[in-house]
Amino acid sequence: MARFYAQHGRRPRRAAGLAAVAALTAGSAVLLTAPAAHAEVVDVNYQCKTPIGNKGAVSPIDIRSTPSGGAYTLVMTFEKGVSSSPVELGKGAMKPSALIQLGGAESGTVPVTGPPNDRAIPANTPIKISDLSGTYTPKASGKVTFTAATLTIKALGTTTTCTPGNHPKPSLTLDVKGSGGSGGAAATGGTGGSSGGRLPQTGPADSAVALGTLGGTVLLAGAAGVLWLTRRHQRA
Repeated sequence: MARFYAQHGRRPRRAAGLAAVAALTAGSAVLLTAPAAHAEVVDVNYQCKTPIGNKGAVSPIDIRSTPSGGAYTLVMTFEKGVSSSPVELGKGAMKPSALIQLGGAESGTVPVTGPPNDRAIPANTPIKISDLSGTYTPKASGKVTFTAATLTIKALGTTTTCTPGNHPKPSLTLDVKGSGGSGGAAATGGTGGSSGGRLPQTGPADSAVALGTLGGTVLLAGAAGVLWLTRRHQRA
């Protein structure tokens, strides 16, 4: 009886230990497969130069990314309106575009554009910017940051340029793998001399041929010996 309880007393502990190991393993798998990306909404204080003077507005900016082959589709969202017009802007009268500043492992900008306004914008009201999208293709490898940069609004033959005046922090950070780097070495890899004369093979294939030849010789010698013994026995 004591042995029975001792055996059954160990099973719950063993099961608990296995469950803990499984939980740790699952947690490690989640950490290993988690996407290397970080995004947050950042307030951007846009200072706009309009045809009728300077104006300013603060809008929270969100930049999201979606992998697409070896590139990323970026979507820039404005949560509040930026600038305004002294006259009503009819449907389709306003066309927005912007630049996203790259930092970290890469430099430069990514242009993003959006559709014209789908409804009229009343006079002297904040201009709501539609979602702007563009494509980013990594060239370098490492962590790359994406920060809201210049916003351009074209309407009624005029152009309004808005630049961030508060040095905003990045709205998105990605850990990317670029197409540059060791591509040349990979392209020229492999064995040389493939187009010239081929050297004799000295690997396992030749060893197998040699063993096969030796085995055939032994087999023939054995057959000859058996035949000689048979004939000698008949003569005797």
